[in-house]
Amino acid sequence: MIPLKELLAQVPQSGEVRWIGVRPASRAPMVEVEAVEARRDAGLTGDHARPTPRNQRQVTLIQWEHLPVVAALIGKAVAPADLRRNLAIAGINLFSLKNRRFRIGQAVLETTGWCQPCARLEERLGVGTFQAMRGHGGLTARVLESGIIRLGDRVEVLD
Repeated sequence: MIPLKELLAQVPQSGEVRWIGVRPASRAPMVEVEAVEARRDAGLTGDHARPTPRNQRQVTLIQWEHLPVVAALIGKAVAPADLRRNLAIAGINLFSLKNRRFRIGQAVLETTGWCQPCARLEERLGVGTFQAMRGHGGLTARVLESGIIRLGDRVEVLD
């Protein structure tokens, strides 16, 4: 039997970037892009997240496979832009990236925490969205090494 500690340390899957979006201003509609520059200690070019080294929410990620789950729970179609996360990632359980460094395209990121749902989602998508998003909000990360992230780029765990 493999010890739990060893199972948690192994991440055999790699992911893929399926969607990229930036928020040019607070409450502004998301802008879908095919590629974005991730800047060390500053986040994504074109995104309104505070560009400071202390900002733990420089980049937000959501699990691509969770989109239909949230849609089923609220009873309507959900697009990645509706959930206001920067990157939608398929093929890897994002929770396995917690407390790890990982590469997406040319950039290296590090998880900083869970991306909790906020009241704005309820305002935008209707009653029940906040509860539907609990456990499906994704992760927050900061940029350790600058680089370009493109649609289709691999997501690989570094440690």
